[in-house]
Amino acid sequence: MANTETPRSLTRPAHVGSVVIGGGAPIVVQSMTCTKTEDTEATAAQVRSLAEAGCDLVRVTLPHKGAVDSFAAICAQSPVPIVADIHFDYELAIAAARSGAAKLRINPGNIGSWDKVDAVIEAAGENGCAIRIGVNAGSLDKAVDAREDLTLPEKLVASSVEFVRHFEARGFGNIVLSAKAHDVPTTIETYRALSRELPQVPLHLGVTEAGTPQQGTIKNAVALGVLLSDGIGDTLRVSLTADPVEEVPVAWGILQSLGLRRRGPELVSCPTCGRTQVNLIPVAQEVERRLRMLDKPISVAVMGCVVNGPGEAKGADVGVACGKGCALLFRKGEVLRKVPEDAIIDELFKEIDAL
Repeated sequence: MANTETPRSLTRPAHVGSVVIGGGAPIVVQSMTCTKTEDTEATAAQVRSLAEAGCDLVRVTLPHKGAVDSFAAICAQSPVPIVADIHFDYELAIAAARSGAAKLRINPGNIGSWDKVDAVIEAAGENGCAIRIGVNAGSLDKAVDAREDLTLPEKLVASSVEFVRHFEARGFGNIVLSAKAHDVPTTIETYRALSRELPQVPLHLGVTEAGTPQQGTIKNAVALGVLLSDGIGDTLRVSLTADPVEEVPVAWGILQSLGLRRRGPELVSCPTCGRTQVNLIPVAQEVERRLRMLDKPISVAVMGCVVNGPGEAKGADVGVACGKGCALLFRKGEVLRKVPEDAIIDELFKEIDAL
């Protein structure tokens, strides 16, 4: 019998509140708030929006001591576990652990001495927090960054291995690891190497500083799609220079396209061509808009002609194949009836509602 184990099925599970990352658990979707943390109401509202969009975890920055009380209040009312994003100040990481964070995101390379890192590890253990070791191409440990004999992926891996070994030597295994860069080839090479070097550690995938929605979506889809199809990656964040809520459907789209997780409907639509005899693009756009309001895990097809109609889209739960001024409505490839062009969308959704 063929071995069906993937790298992600062999990682050690990390427990982040009620969410499990690794060990073959469903791949976890997360994002990060962009509001001021000290604005409790705005940040809590954005956390709820992200959770409603499909986030399993939400990361919130803790930038200074003045935001600790707000951070604690956000954790207390959040519908999903909160990850504290910490840089430079180890005391803030300790405060976050004591204030309800389910996970701490730290880069040991900018936290300071090992004594400070150890203090964070101790606080995490005492408060039941996981830790994401976040290595970043832009903030590598100075000693590793200075090595001219290593490529950037090798530097990222070397830093990661050093940090993981230290955490494990301290008896702390509730960890997740990320090693992010802004370009796709470095991301793929780095995570493939991490999966080989540290097969026990759950990996957080992402392309950092990926850009605005169009460029960022492309870079994330390529890098994360390659890695996920290799069986690598236990959780992911799609970074976009946009409202963070826009990141979530991209993440789910990547997972859904690979058959790894599904949330809500999938739209199958053709690119149109000279055979198309209806104005297909606005039809597909309106169907897509209405589908966003549904959570049924169904496949819906909007096809421009009979060539790409019930035959090519027969796997869809329901769909339409357009002709001249009309469309054939079908379910699982079986034609149900013909509908006029001005009723295509309404008739399609009657069938969707009946599923």
